[in-house]
Amino acid sequence: MIDLIAKTRCPGWSKAQRHLAKSDPVLAAIIARVGGCTLAPRTDKFGALCQSIINQQISTIAARAVWRRFCALFPRKRPRPKPLLVLSDAALRAAGLSRQKASYLRSLARAFASGAIPVRRLQRMTDEEVVQALIPVKGIGRWTAEMFLIFVLNRTDLLPVDDLGLRAQAARAYGLASLPTAAELIDLAERWRPYRSIATWYLWRNGDKSTK
Repeated sequence: MIDLIAKTRCPGWSKAQRHLAKSDPVLAAIIARVGGCTLAPRTDKFGALCQSIINQQISTIAARAVWRRFCALFPRKRPRPKPLLVLSDAALRAAGLSRQKASYLRSLARAFASGAIPVRRLQRMTDEEVVQALIPVKGIGRWTAEMFLIFVLNRTDLLPVDDLGLRAQAARAYGLASLPTAAELIDLAERWRPYRSIATWYLWRNGDKSTK
């Protein structure tokens, strides 16, 4: 979802970076190493959620290949709800989608087409309201909704406590003997408010940097 969906100009995160660096010396070192935050809002909310579903439980390389084939099924290679609903099962299978993921994508398309997901109001809704609007869709749980809030809507103070990658990177960065529990992660992140999403992004990116 992060690298293929169209996005608008990257907003300035210098205030968040200064706050995090001042309040947490561990993050200060990570920010210096990673550089400026490149989070930017995504313009195609439907496409972002489609790609999030496609990415589930397959490798990055495989997900990108399926995503390209899936996009090729639509005019201008842009997935839209109503055209998706008339695609045949055979066409979706040929793109590399399992029967289960095809059903998830149809569920998402119906929610967008019917207005069950209030696309135009999402920016004005609270974080929890957005989560509750998304999770009735098959294939979208709280984690996916939280990734949508961070990467698509750029909400600044999300802390996805169930994300194993975040917990692993927090343990590594802060020298913890084991993965922090949800409560321990919440306690650790208090100093990051109101930019817990940005701190989370930096911990993820620090993990990416460490593997290169």
